Amino acid sequence: MGCGMSMVKYILFLFNLLCAICGILIIAFGAMMFTDVNSIKDLGDAFATQGLPVALIILGSAILIISFFGCCGAIRESSCMSMTYAALLFVLLVCQVALIVFAFLSKTEFINEVAKIVDKAWDERHNTRTLMDSLETSYKCCGKTGYKDYLLNVQLQLPKTCCDLNADSCIPLVNAYSVGCRSAVTQWWEKNWDLIKYVGIGIAAVEFIGLVFACCLANNVRNYRRRSAY
Repeated sequence: MGCGMSMVKYILFLFNLLCAICGILIIAFGAMMFTDVNSIKDLGDAFATQGLPVALIILGSAILIISFFGCCGAIRESSCMSMTYAALLFVLLVCQVALIVFAFLSKTEFINEVAKIVDKAWDERHNTRTLMDSLETSYKCCGKTGYKDYLLNVQLQLPKTCCDLNADSCIPLVNAYSVGCRSAVTQWWEKNWDLIKYVGIGIAAVEFIGLVFACCLANNVRNYRRRSAY
């Protein structure tokens, strides 16, 4: 291969090695943030209310798998693995563009659904506190609209998740979170919605460049081996 394509090969390898490391770190970070999911039903509800850690785990896993093919395809000069990498990257790119379009068009509907899931978590807290505890811990909130929700329901003591977990006790007006989870969750999504959109566009642009490099490398390797056969 020529000097230019050799440079592309090593750039692609280093790029995917860094992506693989980032994928592992993203999975670990998402796993630390995301707790108490005991069933598929919990996972479905948590995707909206705890969308950040769930999205991080899924994104990290996809990045790790795709980067593996990218690294192997580049360093082994394998046109098959490079094209597999390009195909997977293309699928990821299409899914990401679809999500970005969804983000531009469906902000209000999505936030309304998030609010309904918080309401559902509160209504079902007597059966399982899994999701409600996770919400209160992740978003530093208490109850559906505030800590008074617990007191109005003749509950003499607030759950520990309504305060810093290191606190010995959780006392209203002393160390209990004042904001309700419905407000905290919807405000988080409203605040970060545009950031998520533009970060997604930036990542998609980088993925497109990687896709072009992989296709060029695979095509060059295929042509080089064809010429060498004569």
